Amino acid sequence: NASPSPKEPAMLQIGDIAPDFTLPCIDSAAMPATLALASLRGQAVVIFFYPRDATSTCTREAQNFSRLAAEFAARGAHLVGISKDGIAAHMRFQQKQSLRLTLASDAGSDTCERYGAWGQKMLYGRTYTGILRTTFLIDRAGRITAIWRGVKVAGHAEAVLAAIQSTEN
Repeated sequence: NASPSPKEPAMLQIGDIAPDFTLPCIDSAAMPATLALASLRGQAVVIFFYPRDATSTCTREAQNFSRLAAEFAARGAHLVGISKDGIAAHMRFQQKQSLRLTLASDAGSDTCERYGAWGQKMLYGRTYTGILRTTFLIDRAGRITAIWRGVKVAGHAEAVLAAIQSTEN
């Protein structure tokens, strides 16, 4: 196999240390803040990359994670949704949907690219580049313990919660 070019980072694998990032965000209390992944060491982190605030599938995904937020918190897991949307859009989305999770803004798509959640997509026969719906479960030491690529929203938040439970046993 040829090694990846600088524009194509190696795909992250289970067992890898999650790449650190610092992004502007809206925290679970809908307050603007800055989120550094390193600041969450010592707790599990669920990062779900989603294409766009307030679209039907992305709204269902965020609602599903938010509905289970107390169960994730009881297992020591912090929920973080990342898209390219700005802070103002995140704030409107979070308030309208009463979301109980952190929404981070990756306007330049750097974090999406480093996590392999950025690439070619097709919609109505048109090919374009965008966020690939992808979820990472990161353990308390900052290591990736599970990856879901090409996520289908139905049942996904429950599957991630179950994965946290299985790593606790």
